[in-house]
Amino acid sequence: MGPSILQTKSFTQSYNGLINVIITDCEISQAFDPQPHFTQKHPRFYKYKGLWDTGATNTVITSKVVKELGLIPTGFIDTYNANGSCVVNTYFINIKLPNGVGFHTLQVTEGVLNGFDALIGMDIILRGDFSITNKDSKTLFSFQIPSTHSIDFVEEYREEHKKVHTPITKEKVPGRNDPCSCGSGKKYKNCCG
Repeated sequence: MGPSILQTKSFTQSYNGLINVIITDCEISQAFDPQPHFTQKHPRFYKYKGLWDTGATNTVITSKVVKELGLIPTGFIDTYNANGSCVVNTYFINIKLPNGVGFHTLQVTEGVLNGFDALIGMDIILRGDFSITNKDSKTLFSFQIPSTHSIDFVEEYREEHKKVHTPITKEKVPGRNDPCSCGSGKKYKNCCG
C-alpha cells in the first residue's frame, strides 16, 4: 500500500537560466495520520532541501534528518546505487512539499546525500504530474497531485497544425446524369455541367 495524499494541490518553481538540478524546500516530520478526528498532536515539521531524482526508486533522507526528528528504524533493506549495494535502515515520515503538497506515512531509507537533506524519488513523483520546460532559456518546474491529464507534445503539435493547415477539399461535383445541384430538375450534363 502506497503513501496517502495529504492535499490535492500543485506548485511551480521558475529559475532564471537553464538548470540541471531541481532542489525545492520541503518539510519533514515523524509519521502521523493527519485526519482531523484524531486527537494526537501533530509532530513538529522541520525544514529541509530536497533534490528531485527521477532515477531514484524511493525517497531517501540523511542521518541528520533521522537525528533531528528522533526517528526509530522500522526495518532495513538492500539498496543499490552508483557505489554498489548496502543495507540501510527504513523509516516512516510525513513530507510536505511547497504549497502544502504532501504525503503521510511514507517509507524512506537513510542515505548519504551531499548538499541537500532529502532525495525525492519516484515513489513521490509517480503520484502526480511532473513537468520541466525550458522555454526562452528559463527552466520552469511544476508538480501536481493527483494527475489530471496527459501531456503529449507530439499530439499537441499535430492538433495545432491541423487547425492551421486544414487541407482544401474540392466540393463534390454531381455526376453527368445526376440531378443538377442548382435545383432546376434537369440532369447536370444538360444544365450547369
